[in-house]
Amino acid sequence: MASPATCSTSGCHNEVMFSYHLNLCSNRSRNMKSISKVQNSLLTSNEKWVKNQLVARSLQRDSSSHCRAVAVESKPLFTKGNKFILDDVIEAQQFNRSTFDAIFEVAREMEDVEKGSPENQMLKGYLMATLFYEPSTRTRLSFESAMKRLGGEVLTTENARTIRTVEGYSDIIVMRHFESGAARRAAATASIPVINAGDGPGQHPTQALLDVYTIEREIGKLDGIKVALVGDLANGRTVRSLAYLLTKYQDVQIYFVSPDVVKMKDDIKEYLTSEGVDWEESADLMDVASKCDVLYQTRIQRERFGERTDLYEEARGKYIVDPGVLRALQRHAIVMHPLPRLDESCR
Repeated sequence: MASPATCSTSGCHNEVMFSYHLNLCSNRSRNMKSISKVQNSLLTSNEKWVKNQLVARSLQRDSSSHCRAVAVESKPLFTKGNKFILDDVIEAQQFNRSTFDAIFEVAREMEDVEKGSPENQMLKGYLMATLFYEPSTRTRLSFESAMKRLGGEVLTTENARTIRTVEGYSDIIVMRHFESGAARRAAATASIPVINAGDGPGQHPTQALLDVYTIEREIGKLDGIKVALVGDLANGRTVRSLAYLLTKYQDVQIYFVSPDVVKMKDDIKEYLTSEGVDWEESADLMDVASKCDVLYQTRIQRERFGERTDLYEEARGKYIVDPGVLRALQRHAIVMHPLPRLDESCR
């Protein structure tokens, strides 16, 4: 009997591919002076749009090469004219299904970019600032390595006082912060693009993009899938962003399995209901495991409990993906984890 696949999505090669893509497509001119705030609506008109000149630069280096992997301007659902459609990448609600399709197409093409090719140096001359006010290994390294692998440079700091200062030295900002909404505030101030790499218990949109990409690749579809979100659903930003993205697909069923102290918050449940997505809370992990196509496990986040160690201990270890749970899964099902992983799943 085939064993369910396990995907530690936060550390895999595909996140580098997404980072390649997001760094490429979010580069805009440092001279733009707009301070417009990102809207919650999909694909709104954006004052930070400028021409994407990266394809032309790559072609000029080697006119015989075919830079199909970066020709995003040929994808009308992804661009407007020669311009990327998003000001910044702040939250999952910015994306729709057409945008997914275009992003995933480019991401697949980016996997074929070879070292030493013109495409491999497409970000030469550009500088990315990474501002991480919370510890990070996988997300930070994926963005920084992607920028460097494509010829760009990285400016990194953990003590920046103002976004205004940082934008004077860089072309794009990748930001992680301990406060929900911090990336949105930064984007409203900055005149260069901002990518949210996690804002406290708020969202982690690039991780969710990777998760949806992984599900489609492993399961073969996104319409009609059943997804179990397990663990710390109150504080886990990845599960929030993933829930938002799953609403873009047809006939999706979502199961929430968590200790009482870290249940999914009402704003997500209300959003799912408003979008016509079926969801269910359950305390029976074994039963849910037997139904789902994807079991997405997250750790209980100790840092979100403050001094309430009693609540942390109450939640920790309640739902563990052990051999029994794995045996209950359907043959085609996959187990996913955004990492870091503690003792909530067998190794």
